[in-house]
Amino acid sequence: MKKKTLKSNLIISFLTVITALGIAVAFIGFYLIKTEIFDRAQTQVQNDLKIAWSVYKEKIEKLKIAFNMFEEKENLEVLKEKLGLDYLSLADITVKNSLKSEIALKAFGGTECGGTRIIGRKELRQMDADLAGRCTIDLLYTPMAVPTEETVLDSVMSIEYAKPFFDSAGKVNKVIYGGRILNKDSAVVDRIRGFVFGNKQYKGMPLGTVTIFQGDVRVSTNVPDKEGNRATGTRVSKEVYEKVIKNGYSWFDRAFVVTAWYITAYEPIRNINGEIIGMLYVGILEKPYADLFRNVGLFFFIAILIAVFIAVILGLILAESISKPVREVLYCTGKFSGGDLSCRVDTQTKIKELNQLAEAFNEMAKKLSQRDKSLKVSNEKLDTLNRSYIDLIGFVAHELKGILSSTMLNAYSVRDGFLGLINFKQRKALDSVCKNLDYFAATVKNYLSLSRIEKGELKVSRTEILLKEDIFDDSVEHFLKQAADKNIEIRNNIEKDLTVTADPDLLRMAANNIIGNAVKYGSKDGKIIITSGVKGDMIEISVYNDGRPVTEDEKGKLFKKFSRLDAPEVRRVQGTGLGLFITMQIAEKHGGKVSIEPGKKGNSVIFSMERGI
Repeated sequence: MKKKTLKSNLIISFLTVITALGIAVAFIGFYLIKTEIFDRAQTQVQNDLKIAWSVYKEKIEKLKIAFNMFEEKENLEVLKEKLGLDYLSLADITVKNSLKSEIALKAFGGTECGGTRIIGRKELRQMDADLAGRCTIDLLYTPMAVPTEETVLDSVMSIEYAKPFFDSAGKVNKVIYGGRILNKDSAVVDRIRGFVFGNKQYKGMPLGTVTIFQGDVRVSTNVPDKEGNRATGTRVSKEVYEKVIKNGYSWFDRAFVVTAWYITAYEPIRNINGEIIGMLYVGILEKPYADLFRNVGLFFFIAILIAVFIAVILGLILAESISKPVREVLYCTGKFSGGDLSCRVDTQTKIKELNQLAEAFNEMAKKLSQRDKSLKVSNEKLDTLNRSYIDLIGFVAHELKGILSSTMLNAYSVRDGFLGLINFKQRKALDSVCKNLDYFAATVKNYLSLSRIEKGELKVSRTEILLKEDIFDDSVEHFLKQAADKNIEIRNNIEKDLTVTADPDLLRMAANNIIGNAVKYGSKDGKIIITSGVKGDMIEISVYNDGRPVTEDEKGKLFKKFSRLDAPEVRRVQGTGLGLFITMQIAEKHGGKVSIEPGKKGNSVIFSMERGI
């Protein structure tokens, strides 16, 4: 994953926060604007519907007033024309049972009343055949309406009023009733629209519309169709029909009305028996509010974009002012890593904390420069001392090696009786001397090897050798007596004829160190098992000895120079702490390594190397 710069991270973080806040504010703002605009519009439509009902009921009230002023001697045709009614009748008690009007029948019960009713085609033709033909409405296909096979609406909806007349005995003997048919009559809906909305238009569309439905059919409306004519004969959507006509609830929501979306209000129209026979609708064109919402939202969005743009510019300036001093610090640290401690950063920025950081950095650089000079002097002294120490180790070890060779030859010659017979006590004393001389010789060899390692003179002279026969058989033979003294059994299970290309002297030294340690630190009456394995181009020699298993913490100490474990069985045995360190150097020179693996009753030292053939 590609790493980003501090400046990029600051800008991205700043942009993320600003964008998140901008989006959140935009959503909240748009929601509030939409709620305010459309909720107010919906509330207005509900209030407009109340006004529409007032105008609608006003028609019935006017009939009531007119009928209460009627006298039997008046001419019905004159009154009908005067009131603008489509029908007017004076019925006596003898025709009561043949009447279809529930309003007139209720008046025969002694109560004047008015309301809305449905007049069937047969009754309408009996009233006026021309009126029946004039009020017939062809049903038009409406995509979202309830499916129907009917094509014509031949019944009508009428606003009607009836008033009873009483005889001298106080009984109803006559009823006058009449009404105005709403089908194809736009007077009522246009009056409501004029009263509520005026004649306002928006982009060629009426701002407000009113409709009277007979069932789900528009029988009186000022809603325009695609050609701009009144959409008489179209039908309401199934969703509105189900809620208002079938279930008797009001509808206050947006709805698609013939050609456009409106914010609407629908309520059922009931006859005097409470049966739903139609709907009264009032709607406000949604487009003005949608355009207002869009324009306000667009303005709001542009304002947010401008704010975000300004914030981004300020963020870039801030990010640059922060990242520039940091880049200077990084540049100087790069110089420091290259050894140039003279670099310094600018302390005159516009940010107080960065100035303090720069001053602290420069002070640190100054002290580092002073310490570097001091360390160079100290290192030169240490290098001189170290060279003297290495030379001294090499010189002393070399001198001791020659003296030891002569001393060991004489000591072994005396002990083994080559210079004459010795008694038991003398032999025992000489065994102790020879043992110490062996340890001393091994120590001198280790110090000579250490000197070569420290000087970088540990060279590898490779030759083809048999690992078991040429190296480990000799090492095992060398430590047989010491192993016998502790009753330790040594099993050399290295594969015969296993050939490697390596430095025989160095391998012999490594083998002596490993097997010598196994004998020295192995348990009395234990065993040492030497095995080999080939893994691809690598050879592994494992030397196992019974003894106390080392812990994980102790593993790291085993391969350090002059390091020995702090354990009783280790402290009892003489050692310099150089054997495994030197062995590890030899393994690495041969492309391998040395490791130790503790077991249940002992440890395995694993020496790996490249086969090199």
